[in-house]
Order: sequence, then structure tokens, then C-alpha cells
Amino acid sequence: MKALVCVKRVIDYNVKPRVKADGTGVDLANVKMSMNPFDEIAVEEAIRLKEKGVVTEIVAVSVGPAKAQETLRTALAMGADRAILVVSETEVEPLAVAKIIKAIADEEQPGLIITGKQAIDDDANQVGQMVAALLGRPQGTFANEIAVEGDSVVVKREIDGGLETVKLALPAIVTTDLRLNEPRYASLPNIMKAKSKPLASKTPEDYGVDTAPRLKTLKVTEPPVRSAGIKVPDVDALVAKLKEMGVA
Repeated sequence: MKALVCVKRVIDYNVKPRVKADGTGVDLANVKMSMNPFDEIAVEEAIRLKEKGVVTEIVAVSVGPAKAQETLRTALAMGADRAILVVSETEVEPLAVAKIIKAIADEEQPGLIITGKQAIDDDANQVGQMVAALLGRPQGTFANEIAVEGDSVVVKREIDGGLETVKLALPAIVTTDLRLNEPRYASLPNIMKAKSKPLASKTPEDYGVDTAPRLKTLKVTEPPVRSAGIKVPDVDALVAKLKEMGVA
């Protein structure tokens, strides 16, 4: 079975994003970029399924700028077999990304598509569900555990207050949550091997997808600064302060 894994190049999760002075977006100049953490979990899970003999080939896919090659090379160093980069130097909205993934899936015919539940830059949480809708395939979102059983996959989903278990007929789409696994670090020999693994470069036009934006960002602002807290000596003073603030 072939597994298609979607990855995205985003601002590193350790970096505090800065808003541009004119409020048109987030400043990406000289900012460290890396693989979206949820997608890193998706790559790790595909590799684990391959180690179990369930998956025979892992294809990593990304839609983004030419520099996203570095992100795909990371996926290849972790254990993916080959990669496809759909180059777009402008931001591509989730629906267009889903259409591109759908077109690639039509060509590759994967038994399983795995992607992170959301990207940490836009927090859209849409691509996996849109791909499932476009392909007409079952989906298991927010996966906490994945097990392939014959011609189906069992997914434990994280829901409010617990876990929900669903059984999906393959081919299917799964989106990964934070507690599914802990991604491995790529070893130096694997990083060197990744340089020679196949990485195809495509464009949205190759798949007949129009990436013209449907949404317009009016303004991006920093979240308001939280005011400092105060200490009160006892419960009576706390109640009095809450009444003063109109809370109680």
C-alpha cells in the first residue's frame, strides 16, 4: 500500500511571529522555518506503518515556495521514499491545496493519505476534510492511534472528553493529532541519503488548479497585551475587588 503524506513549511514553533508594520501580514524575513509539527507526526506515522510492513512506499507532498524543498528533504531524511513539490510563491488557500492533493492522489492512487490536523500558521484545519470530500473517501480526523487491519484502518479520534474509535474502509484519509506519536530525529547518514532521493517539482497549472485567492486579509494585528494581575490578602478582599470590577 502506498501512503501519501502532506507536509507544510511554516514558521518554526519556537519562533514568536511578528506582524508587519503595515498590518498586511506576518513578517517572514529572516525567520526560521521548519516542517509543521502536526505534519511531522504524520510523516512519522507513515514510517512506522512502513516498518510494520503495512505501507510499501511513502510519498511526501508539499504545496509552497521553492524553499519548501528543504522541508521535503527533512521528510525524506526521516524515511519517506520520494517527494513532490508543487511550487507556488504566493499563499495557496486550503481549498486550492486540497484540489492539488486530490489531483496528485488521482495519479498516485495511495491507499492512505495522512496529513497533520492543522498548520500552526493559519490554524485552518480544513485540508484533510476537503481532500476526503473531493475524493469521496472516508476520513478519520484528530487521530490518537492508527491501526491498519486488512482492507480497513481503525482510528482512535481525540474528541471532547475522551476518544472515539472509527473503522474506515481503505482508501482513506487520516489527520494526525499531537499525541499520536513522537517524531524521530533524522540521522546524519539518512540526511545524506535524502539528497539523492527523487523530488519532483510541479506547478498548480500542471494539475489544472486555479490558486487565485478567494479570501482577502483586511488586517493582521498583535493580540492585546494582558494587563498585570494583582494580589489580594484574603477571600473577603477578593470578593470586594470582583464586585468593584463588576465581575461578581
